Amino acid sequence: MGPAAPQGGAPPLVTGTRAAPDEEVARTPPREEGPGRLLELSVADLALIDRLRLELGPGLNVITGETGAGKSLLIDALGLVLGGRADTGLVRHGAESARVEALFDRTPEPLIAVREVAATGRSTARLDDEAVTASRLAETVAPLVEIHGQHEQQRLLDERRQRDLLDAFGELHDARADVEGAVAVWRANRTALAGLALDPRELDRRLEIVEHETAEIAAARVRVGEAADLRARLAAAEHGEAIARGAAAARESLAGEGRSARDSLAESIRELRGVGRHDPRFEALANRLAGAAAEVDDVAAEIRALAEDADHDPAALASMEERLSVIYALERRYGDDEEAVIEHGIRAAAEAERLRGVDEERAARSADDARLLADVARVAAALSAARAAAAARLAGSIGEALAALGFPERVFDVALGRRTATQDEAAVEVDGDAVAFDASGIDEVVFRIAPNPGEPARSLARIASGGELSRIALAVKEVLAAVDETPTLVFDEVDSGIGGRGADAVGRSLWALARRHQVLCVTHLPQIAAHADAHFQIAKRERDGRTVTEVRRLDREGRIVELAQMLAGAHGGAAALAGARDLLERADAWRDELRAAG
Repeated sequence: MGPAAPQGGAPPLVTGTRAAPDEEVARTPPREEGPGRLLELSVADLALIDRLRLELGPGLNVITGETGAGKSLLIDALGLVLGGRADTGLVRHGAESARVEALFDRTPEPLIAVREVAATGRSTARLDDEAVTASRLAETVAPLVEIHGQHEQQRLLDERRQRDLLDAFGELHDARADVEGAVAVWRANRTALAGLALDPRELDRRLEIVEHETAEIAAARVRVGEAADLRARLAAAEHGEAIARGAAAARESLAGEGRSARDSLAESIRELRGVGRHDPRFEALANRLAGAAAEVDDVAAEIRALAEDADHDPAALASMEERLSVIYALERRYGDDEEAVIEHGIRAAAEAERLRGVDEERAARSADDARLLADVARVAAALSAARAAAAARLAGSIGEALAALGFPERVFDVALGRRTATQDEAAVEVDGDAVAFDASGIDEVVFRIAPNPGEPARSLARIASGGELSRIALAVKEVLAAVDETPTLVFDEVDSGIGGRGADAVGRSLWALARRHQVLCVTHLPQIAAHADAHFQIAKRERDGRTVTEVRRLDREGRIVELAQMLAGAHGGAAALAGARDLLERADAWRDELRAAG
């Protein structure tokens, strides 16, 4: 049986056995809201969670609870709507599927992201009412939520990530784009130049081939549809005698001497015109027949023309067959039809022209290479100078943030270096040195920390412990808050390896960060929880013979009880309650002082 519900808290809002009524949904007090933040998280049949709906507010939202109660399940749920891997182990025992739904306050309309994981392993995703892939879900939702756990902390050790953070802090997007553009142009020229590195004999051979193809296609003077026309004429010629007999009979029937169709029509027209003198309706019919008579004359004339055009001459037939053979041969070599043959001829002519000018183009691109490298050097040096200025400011800002988190002063440093190019790689000349470069510029950026006063600073990857790294990551995030557009930040293990005074400093830092972002933090430290704008308690309960999870939004008295239990356990007594009340009062006083200072 799980521990009793803390006294003074609100009643359970959502239990693991039933969905709570709307009026019981966990709510935060109204505050100024920012666009894109997470408004609501609904979870069903996820591990220990039966039904859960949590409404989050702006500011610092803290989740606490006993170990194993399922605090991190909410982070796992968010990971699913961020497009994370669907693990069937997350599906609650006995359920067909787990479902997570997140509602975001995105403009111009709210966004609903849904992820379902079936016990069979099948995963589905939806954005509003549209079925999407997990990757599309991730592309849409990931810019709205950033989860900081061990993975994000490990990313901080990557020097490429450190360089990106420096550029973000210094707002060097345009300067870096200039470098990326200059390097792209230089690389395109280098690629083209490599394609011009032809052996003279190979150049002559290729030129001879394309000139032959161009001349052959030009001489043939192929036109689109010519083969089909020739095939039709040859087919007609094979039945020339039958065509001639049939055409003559048809023409005779239409317009020959005697009782032809034209004669019959003429007689009918005369009779109708006579009657039409007494009744105009018959005159109209006579006019219609006159049109038919004219059409008969046209058809008879066309029959004669086609019959006379039919090829019966053996020499003409042989000429057509020879022409068709030429076209077929060209199609076998250059394309499926006449249009493809013509297009190949155009390409071959262009290639011949290009090959004739290879020497001139090679010389021009070789000259361009030096000029383009100079362009790269110019914009890369400008970016490097801007980085150096930003590095000093970033080191100072992070140093101040770390000092507030309990680190010694002057512990943090941002070092910039350049790598000398090897003999086999391209280089730009900067300050008299041949320096290696890529699309990010010429700088190697390293975040360094001095573990103790008087010791030299070393890279984070070499000396930062887990607790130190979590606080450094928080300090970096706090400093970069002004340029970070992610609406919601989630911290899962920010309290790893810290306690006491350091925890209070982390809580203050999280609260300060929450002035620019919505922050969701899972913690087991009361000093951090005391700084919450909204405090949620998650706990395991046993209902109907099954372990379930429930979450409640704590009022102030409920927070005091929860903080007391976090300080001293379930039986802390009056001293623990007094300590918890003191934590809240000191947190309130610090925030009031900060607000008063502006």
